[in-house]
Amino acid sequence: MTAASTVPSVDDVQKFHGHMCLGLALGYRVAIEGLAELGVARSEDEELVAVVENDSCAVDAIQVVLGCTFGKGNLVFRDWGRRVYTFYSRHRETGVRVSEHYNGFADDPEWAALRERAAAGDESPETREALATRTEAHIRAILNGPRDAVLTVSSVPFDPPAMAQIESSEPCEACGEPTMASRLVEHGGRRICRACVPAGG
Repeated sequence: MTAASTVPSVDDVQKFHGHMCLGLALGYRVAIEGLAELGVARSEDEELVAVVENDSCAVDAIQVVLGCTFGKGNLVFRDWGRRVYTFYSRHRETGVRVSEHYNGFADDPEWAALRERAAAGDESPETREALATRTEAHIRAILNGPRDAVLTVSSVPFDPPAMAQIESSEPCEACGEPTMASRLVEHGGRRICRACVPAGG
């Protein structure tokens, strides 16, 4: 495979995120399955679009694996709090929705108890080691378990957000900061940035 088509590894996403955790593992599995379902490689520009419905650790893995970022305009955040991710391939004109439903924690009450103890301030080596061991087992299950045990994957109509646009900036007439012209609002006869709109105004 060429460098452009090589799928980033778990180590790659861990380096980007800073540590391995359950959310990152879930995001990696979501992203890998999304790429496979679409039959495409990582996005170099805006070939792929990711619409994410939460701002969890999972999104870091999606950025690395799919090449979808805020800077390129092909990562869209909808603050709905759902563990749902929709990916579109502009070249293939296809879309896929991936919903994460891993519930292995329900079968591991000891893991929940260990987390509660750690959150309550138990920093003993025994608790830390036991929690790390059980967490690692869940990470392996997420990464390597049957797809149906972790995700629901379905096709969706091709309806991606619009391509990113480069817009001009204008100074806010209150603070003077350059602001995307389309984001300025009329207030008190001036065009100002949203940060300068008075509370309740």
